[in-house]
Amino acid sequence: MDLSLTFRSPSPFLLPKSKPSTLSIPLISLKPSPHRLTVAAAAGNMKMIEGVSDELNSIASQNLDYAAARRRVRSAFIPVHQQLDHLLFKMAPTGVRTEEWIERNSKGLEIFFRRWMPEPGVKIKGVVCFCHGYGDTCTFFFEGIARFIAASGYGVYAIDHPGFGLSEGLHGYIYSFDELADNVIEQYAKIKERPEVRGLPCFILGQSMGGAVTLKVHFKDPHGWDGIILVAPMCKIADDVTPSKPVLNFLTFLSKVMPTAKLVPQKDLAELMFRDPRKKKMAVYNVICYDDRVRLRTAVELLNATKEIEEQVDKVSSPLLILHGAADKVTDPVVSQFLYENASSKDKTLKLYEEGYHCILEGEPDDRILTVLNDIISWLDARC
Repeated sequence: MDLSLTFRSPSPFLLPKSKPSTLSIPLISLKPSPHRLTVAAAAGNMKMIEGVSDELNSIASQNLDYAAARRRVRSAFIPVHQQLDHLLFKMAPTGVRTEEWIERNSKGLEIFFRRWMPEPGVKIKGVVCFCHGYGDTCTFFFEGIARFIAASGYGVYAIDHPGFGLSEGLHGYIYSFDELADNVIEQYAKIKERPEVRGLPCFILGQSMGGAVTLKVHFKDPHGWDGIILVAPMCKIADDVTPSKPVLNFLTFLSKVMPTAKLVPQKDLAELMFRDPRKKKMAVYNVICYDDRVRLRTAVELLNATKEIEEQVDKVSSPLLILHGAADKVTDPVVSQFLYENASSKDKTLKLYEEGYHCILEGEPDDRILTVLNDIISWLDARC
């Protein structure tokens, strides 16, 4: 069975109160074969990536529901990523040591880890652990971000959330937002005990949906971190796009009946995420990101998570740095102002970047990206 819902709101998964959704029921398979790695049958369904070979386009068009396929696609595109004309790739500091590995979590899922360390001989000041945003991975744009931070004397660690990037789980599917947070706590508890960083100040960096994950982690483990950095965090839903209670109840019901079914997309968010048009074109090379329709249970979990966070922002007590583009239309900078004003942290900083869109670390002009990176590093240096 297949479900499609038409949403008319700035968010890819929110329903406005004033305009009820249109419900239609076409047909899709809810149980894709775990062995299906075939290219889309109809050429019109394939997303052709300019500047790469037909073979790579064929590889990128595989069904990415399962981690094995995502890992193969990412491996094939590594040389392409290294050639991209983007500040984060072409000017990333050299000498940074990198490592990646996979471990099973307590739920039995394979979790992908990546590490960036300063070059040999550089004293490590602290540890930065990363939580990526919805649909994303720690293996594309964050590669360059991590290198800049590591070159400044920090050990940087990242994981792909279950269901995203190179970790196991149905692609784009969040069964439980609490489980996402629990997995972050579990995995980074192990990182903190690694001999190269044991005893050092530890900070957690969350971007977009990863900011919501980070806040949930903080609520569950309020003394687990020496500081929190949030980049364009998803932590409150604007009132004018919050679904009405009947609509939310209906979505919740559907999410129990057909949790992995997908919603019809509202719009291409790339226009709202990247201010620099040249960098926006490069987003297509993030070939293992989840950019399909939002799955029903995922949408409900995101909605519920932001509601819970909104009700608890006064419990945010850790040293806090919030960074947000002032022109962001994906996550509202007014919400970051709300978080800043209501957090109980005695050490808190809010930086709003004029004209900045959602992806202030990836999609802005080069000078702005460097400004944001240096703001992060300066904040870390002042607390280590």
